Amino acid sequence: MSAAEEFTVSAAEVSAAFTALYGYEPAGVWAAPGRVNLIGEYTDFNEGFVMPLALPHTAVAAVARRDDGILRVHSADVAGPVVELAVDALTPLSDGGWAAYPAGVVWALRDAGHAVGGADVHLASTVPTGAGLSSSAALEVVTALALDELYELDLTRRELALVAQRAENAFVGVPCGVMDQMASAACEAGHVLHLDCRDLSVRQVPFDLAGEGLVLLVVDTRVKHALGDGAYAERRAGCEAGARALGVTHLRDVPFAELPSALDRLPDIDDERVRRYVRHVVSDDHRVERVMALLDAGDVRGIGPVLSEGHVSLRDDLRISCAELDLVVEASCGAGALGARMTGGGFGGSAVVLAEAADADAVTKSVREAFAGAGFAAPRVFPAVASAGAGRV
Repeated sequence: MSAAEEFTVSAAEVSAAFTALYGYEPAGVWAAPGRVNLIGEYTDFNEGFVMPLALPHTAVAAVARRDDGILRVHSADVAGPVVELAVDALTPLSDGGWAAYPAGVVWALRDAGHAVGGADVHLASTVPTGAGLSSSAALEVVTALALDELYELDLTRRELALVAQRAENAFVGVPCGVMDQMASAACEAGHVLHLDCRDLSVRQVPFDLAGEGLVLLVVDTRVKHALGDGAYAERRAGCEAGARALGVTHLRDVPFAELPSALDRLPDIDDERVRRYVRHVVSDDHRVERVMALLDAGDVRGIGPVLSEGHVSLRDDLRISCAELDLVVEASCGAGALGARMTGGGFGGSAVVLAEAADADAVTKSVREAFAGAGFAAPRVFPAVASAGAGRV
């Protein structure tokens, strides 16, 4: 079984479940992937640079159009009945649980002037929740893509991502940047996506690890994170405070070469956290550019130390790591990995580990033994295979 087959829900299975729920066949089945971010963390809302790749894990949706103003949504992964909502009554920040993600997309499309009258939706996902792998973005993007096709909206991938981001920002209430949604909508198989979060220009960078004898492992610590709890928003506010103090619109506008002088210009900031946040964002933007330059030069192994350097910044400056994530980095690098770092929003979730393919088993064993020795729950470890973005299946 290939990685794609292992982590993808059967379209026929989802379609059959839709028919059993609603009593008729769906108009189609769509899928959107989760993502793992190679490098560039908390840089997206600072209009900086990121380099995510889509995972083979997907959210799959069987959907049919309704024109009576009713939205019905159901998830195979959440116990409970079909959730029925009136689209005219959709209200941001109404704490609708998991259903807020597809409902938020309907709200965002209507708020943008698109005449979406409703839908019947059945969802199933293999993207781990709370693992920092963008399970919410996958739900949003697959819903947006299905409605785009069913209502013939003719939206671009960029527009779909922005609709999905608005759903999460304004409807769900998580002030995320656009990286997760763009990765789910726009990644290509065999590539990592270089995304400029200012103008949303993209570059598909070849990322053939197998051809280089390498593997990128994802280690899901199984420590759940929730970005709506205020920690993410606090760091975003701190970055914005730093930008204001430096007289720039976003921290992306602070050149890396000028970082020391920029930090010297922040002595009057009462909260030392702002200095740390500025240092992380400006240096992580630079790390993205270093990784892209290394990939362009064919030096894939050279990105390992940059990943580890990024983890130190996330741990010490942004302070969004945790004991489990730090242990992944320590244990994997101690077992010969080329580099490792936590990925995603932090406070739990996952790490990525770059290793020689021949060392993958030893690295995985080292991490699992370290977790057992520390009394932590066993982590889930799997290879990150650069996969395709959202599409009809």
